[in-house]
Amino acid sequence: MKGTLYLVNRAHPLPEEPAAEDLASVRSGQTEVRLHQRAKVMLDQLLAAVDGAGTIIPVSGYRPQTEQQAIWEDALAEHGSAFTETYVARPGCSEHQTGLAIDLGENRPEVDFLCPAFPDSGPCGALRRRAADFGFVLRYPKGKEAVTGIGYEPWHFRYVGWPHAKLMEERHLVLEEYLEWLHDFPLGGEPLRFRGLGRLFELYYLPAWAADTLTLPADVPCQRCDTNEGGVVLTLWRDAG
Repeated sequence: MKGTLYLVNRAHPLPEEPAAEDLASVRSGQTEVRLHQRAKVMLDQLLAAVDGAGTIIPVSGYRPQTEQQAIWEDALAEHGSAFTETYVARPGCSEHQTGLAIDLGENRPEVDFLCPAFPDSGPCGALRRRAADFGFVLRYPKGKEAVTGIGYEPWHFRYVGWPHAKLMEERHLVLEEYLEWLHDFPLGGEPLRFRGLGRLFELYYLPAWAADTLTLPADVPCQRCDTNEGGVVLTLWRDAG
């Protein structure tokens, strides 16, 4: 699993889970929450930017297959199939298994593990508005249920990194739609260009099979992201000039 654009849903199960050394701990009271190391660093910066420490707590991050299976079965038993199909991903098809997704909640005496409260006001609202600046997106927004296959979850954030989070925010795209759009910028043609952070980003899409023999440029920082839907996204970080 390379990069931050891995698509995981019912149609695209996760073929492998992250290595233990790629995960870092985020602590909330007595509960340990783990995230991909880069996502954890950026989450800390995001929480600091919105003065969210103590008000916003991490509820659930990385989940191994066994934990996702248990959550699925418990939700079925307690809430029934309609609720579970709407708000709980099937085992093997959950973003939480990537280590790149986190559920956040407002710090209250009682926190619902499956559907934590996350109002659109105060530090929670500020975090939602600033999330893309730190590489996060609201993964399951209202109005996109038919695309994502998951109900509206104001608490579930996914780390996709820069510049992807800003592009998704500006165009109101969820990850499924974003990757489909990137198909329009094949390697060898004109890239998708975006300016930010003092950089000029150039994005290309290519089939996964073609990436195996690709030589990345040595003079320009370049990030490779596997997509889990048959492709690879290359992002060149050029000086804006």
